[in-house]
Amino acid sequence: LAMSSATSTTSLPSGLHVLTTFPDVLFIPEIIFGGLVWILVASSKVPYPILQGWVMFVSVSCFVMSTTLLCLYICGAHGGSSSWVTLVSGCDKP
Repeated sequence: LAMSSATSTTSLPSGLHVLTTFPDVLFIPEIIFGGLVWILVASSKVPYPILQGWVMFVSVSCFVMSTTLLCLYICGAHGGSSSWVTLVSGCDKP
């Protein structure tokens, strides 16, 4: 695997080349485990449903955000701009 797209400021990968850099490959397990969290939260019994609703909102939002970012990277929507590294870093902090 190549060096991180986050450390490379010259060009960001697009298309299927996204899946050849280590940090970008981590999108796949992030999406898989995000889907599992979503399923587990939805199937759990919580005494206060409002708490489950909030956790469900956060898990679904993170799942959708990760999937959207992966699709945008694959489509090449970043146009090589390094500001996308900041966007991905901000999205991965929660």
